[in-house]
Parts: sequence; C-alpha cells; structure tokens
Amino acid sequence: MFGSLRGKLIEKNAPDILIEVGGVGYEVSMPMTSFYELPNEGEDAFIYVHFIVREDAHLLYGFTSKEAKLIFKELLKLNGVGPKMALAILSTLTPSELVNVINTNKVTDLVKVPGVGKKTAERIVLELRDKSAALTALLQTQYVPSEFDLVGNGNDNGSTLTDGRTLDEEQAILALVALGYKQQIAENYIDTVAKSHPGLKTEDLIREALKNK
Repeated sequence: MFGSLRGKLIEKNAPDILIEVGGVGYEVSMPMTSFYELPNEGEDAFIYVHFIVREDAHLLYGFTSKEAKLIFKELLKLNGVGPKMALAILSTLTPSELVNVINTNKVTDLVKVPGVGKKTAERIVLELRDKSAALTALLQTQYVPSEFDLVGNGNDNGSTLTDGRTLDEEQAILALVALGYKQQIAENYIDTVAKSHPGLKTEDLIREALKNK
C-alpha cells in the first residue's frame, strides 16, 4: 500500500518522526541508522516505508535507503523477530554491518541488541546465512548514499532539567527505551556518554551510546 513518502518533516522524536504529505501527517518509526540521516525539522524529506497492519494498529516504518527497508523485511520473515526487534537491530547495526555479522558469524555483535540473546542471535545468523550472498550483492551494487547529510534538528535542547540532565539527554534515554532498553540501562548508557562528551545533541548521544555500549 505504501512504498515511500516525500513531504515536510514536522517532528523528530527519536526513533519516531512526523512527516506531512499532502496535508496529512504520517507517524513513522525509524531505525536510528536511518534517523541520523534525516534533515532538519521543517525541511523536505524522502523515506522508504514499510506498512504493517495489526488488529489494534496500522504502523509505518521508515528508512533512508532501499537496502535498509529490504533487510528490515527479511528480518521480519524470521521466526521470533518482530518489528520492534528488527528496528533495534538496524538501530545498532547498519545494513552493511549486519551483513558482515552474518558473513563472519560474529554473533556477539547481535547480542548487543536489546532483546536478542545468544540463541536468538545464532538463529538469526543461521537463517540469514543462505541469503547473505544476495544481501552482500545488494549492498555492493545498489547502495546509493543518502541524499541527506547528518544534521541536528535545530532545537535548543541544552537547558538543564530538574534531575540534572539536559532535554537532549532525556530524549536520548526515551529513544533507547523505545528501542527496547530497560529504563535504568538506558539512563546509564546516556549518563556515561554525556559525562565523557558533554554538550552532545540527542542524535549524537544515541549514536555514541549504541556504538560504545
């Protein structure tokens, strides 16, 4: 039904966005590796989307590359992998990094994803292994760099809240929780990054937390 959306980026609240197309606002959840590549709020954006219908909701998932969308769909075909886990996997690993994990059997990188234990990681690698050649070829021959540069959302989020964290830090914690991390773990990750890299914006805090955890 939906393959892509092009319109004005109204809100960015990681990992979700609101994009207005033809006067209609669409709420879309995105993996952080795609979220990082979005333009500023108020600017035009183009994303690929995957539409999922459930009994209680109609959900849109967005990606800044066709490759990320295709890998997301392949993950959903696996037993025990739902949209939330697939989103978390592609928030922790880029499409090329995930294919490398599959090709090298580096299960430990998948275990870093919230909700993915060792047995689940091993099963994901095993079930995708016979498709790894096709996925590798896809990334090598069809990958086109995103038309968007990594930019901040332009909001002044540097003010300190009553709990000692900035608004950026609180939003980064909420984003990690939305991706499946427990509240205390998300707080620990962001507090550690904020202490070593003061002044980072939300997206950069999330990026560093996912990279260094």
